[in-house]
Amino acid sequence: MKESLILAFLVFFPFLGGIAACIIGNTNEKARDYFADIICILECVIMVVLFAKYGAHVGEEGVLSCTVSEICGFGLHFTLDGFRLIYATVAALMWMMTTILSREYFTHHGNRNRFYLFLLLTLGATMGVFLSEDLYTTFIFFEIMSFTSYVWVAQEENEPSLRAAATYLAVAVIGGMVMLMGLFMVYNCLGTLTISEILPLAAAYENKKLLYAAGICMLVGFGAKAGAFPLHIWLPKAHPVAPAPASALLSGILTKTGVFGILAVSCNLFLHDEKWGELILAIGVCTMFGGAFLAVFSIDLKRTLACSSMSQIGFIMVGVGMQCLLGEENALAVHGTLLHMVNHSMIKLVLFMAAGVIFMNTHALDLNEIRGFGRKKPLLMGIFLIGALTIGGIPGLGGYISKTLLHESIVEYGHEVHSMVITAVEWIFLFSGGLTLAYMTKLFVAIFVEKNADDKKQQKFDAKKKYMNIESTFALAGSALLLTIWGVCSGSIMDPVAEMGQGFMHLEEVGEEVHYFSMGNLKGAMISVIIGAVVYFGVIRTLLMKEEAVSKKRTTRVYINAWPAWLDLENLIYRPVLLQVIPYISMVVCRIFDKMTDTLGKVLPFVGLVFFRIFDTSTDGVTVFLRKTLYKDSPLPYEHPEGDFFTDAVGNFLNGTQGVWRKVFRRKAHKKDYVHRLAMQREGFWLSVGLISRSLSFGLLLVGVGFLLTMIYLLRA
Repeated sequence: MKESLILAFLVFFPFLGGIAACIIGNTNEKARDYFADIICILECVIMVVLFAKYGAHVGEEGVLSCTVSEICGFGLHFTLDGFRLIYATVAALMWMMTTILSREYFTHHGNRNRFYLFLLLTLGATMGVFLSEDLYTTFIFFEIMSFTSYVWVAQEENEPSLRAAATYLAVAVIGGMVMLMGLFMVYNCLGTLTISEILPLAAAYENKKLLYAAGICMLVGFGAKAGAFPLHIWLPKAHPVAPAPASALLSGILTKTGVFGILAVSCNLFLHDEKWGELILAIGVCTMFGGAFLAVFSIDLKRTLACSSMSQIGFIMVGVGMQCLLGEENALAVHGTLLHMVNHSMIKLVLFMAAGVIFMNTHALDLNEIRGFGRKKPLLMGIFLIGALTIGGIPGLGGYISKTLLHESIVEYGHEVHSMVITAVEWIFLFSGGLTLAYMTKLFVAIFVEKNADDKKQQKFDAKKKYMNIESTFALAGSALLLTIWGVCSGSIMDPVAEMGQGFMHLEEVGEEVHYFSMGNLKGAMISVIIGAVVYFGVIRTLLMKEEAVSKKRTTRVYINAWPAWLDLENLIYRPVLLQVIPYISMVVCRIFDKMTDTLGKVLPFVGLVFFRIFDTSTDGVTVFLRKTLYKDSPLPYEHPEGDFFTDAVGNFLNGTQGVWRKVFRRKAHKKDYVHRLAMQREGFWLSVGLISRSLSFGLLLVGVGFLLTMIYLLRA
């Protein structure tokens, strides 16, 4: 087998494995669980081997390429370069860990066979996206991934999950169709969808407006999956209702497929394009701040983490925007974007799996109900704390490294342009980092520091020593350990990985060495820490908590959801527009068209009747005039007798009958000449027939009759 075929194997093996797991699960559920583990472990092992073999040599050029021809017209094309190698490895690792956790998580859940089937199908589709060499292959697996992951959101089959799943699917399908339109436009303009061929063709293409239109269409599709504002509406609703292993993958990996597409468009179709960079930067800032702001108000554990994912996607998109704005000197933005993508994936793997363990034991996600669960669980506390500190950007961990690079890219661009807008972007960046620390502190304090308002429930929490099995412990502790090593060894691991993947974003030089722990870089982190402390103590502990009576003698402070229920973009704008406004507009347009049709149906026949009556009369008049002038009839050579033989015979018979009648009944009535009367009626009849047969109306009538007979013949045939 050719080595390049390993890429096709990585994509299609999970599809076959999912079908096999479903068949096995019909007879032996335990065997199915272990079989799914084996599929994901094998996928991860292959990617680790490829990483070890090609990691030191891979760059912008793919080290492996594979084509599966005669599929979907254009065929499927896969390649393996530095960026793809990194993210395919991260995806395989996350799938392995979440699949191991799923065995315990789904112990008391139904529809497990279905979950494992679509878990593995989505793995294959996701690998297809990250290994795709052209945007057509990306689109095919992108859409497959959207439909297979829909089942994750709808897994519980209750009203919230089905509604969230419908929202998720609607956003995915609409985004996918808009993206497909963009692909059509790109192919029409450039004649190719191969990612590595787009850059020189786009640079030479003159009609930039058409490329911008195509880029915006693709941005809608990829941005919807990434959870970027304003298409983020599915993200805060899908994560709380989806199973925790699925939430970890939705947040950590599936959103990155959208970022992958945004990078492919931004770094090839619009490399170093300032206008495009400004658009991406604006979307990134709104997403970054909006997600963090929503997370501060949330009191649902998984919803808070979901809003946090939205915010971190905003940080990444800020990096993408800065790549375009900084031009060729964008090493800080390139490295910061890639490293924060990996950081966020690993962080959400840890945090969502920890949330899954909490849900397994409490069957709740509301902070007031799970409050105090982790007080006497040091391992879970340490795992959650590593994720919280990393996403908060605390110095010494991976989140600090990537956020520092992104922040310095903003500062560097600000020195070049001296713009108040960029200064505002920098402060929103730091403020969003402070909000991140505030809501993560809220989660940690509520779960691991405070006591539950119900003393009996708190005693039950404290008495629960075995809250996860060995496999789940391995998945959580192993992921947290990898995240810690990744962040601590920034110089020996993170920087080389960033250099490995920079070729995908067309960065050739490494740039200057960054002193991560200089006072200038630490200053930004400290500002975010101070902002986070002010928000936590000044807003969360005061405005977002209230006193509530536990008993007649005791009260406690509880977390409140102060976010206005009406301020929901989905219910406020999207659903009314899609379900009410658009149908209403369509109905009005159809009603107007119907009225116009009715009016035309009445007016046009009348106008036509008047027109043809005038035309017929004028034609007859012209005909009579010509016959009396230019075509005047010649005189007859002799006078014909009145009537004909038939009228003469019938008339004489009637005259004789009339005479007999008068003699028998002695009538003296006026005698009528039937010979003359019949002769006159005959002349009048043939005169009328002649006029009709020579008229235009009679000709049109014959045409209509002929058309009618033809239609009857065709219908019968």
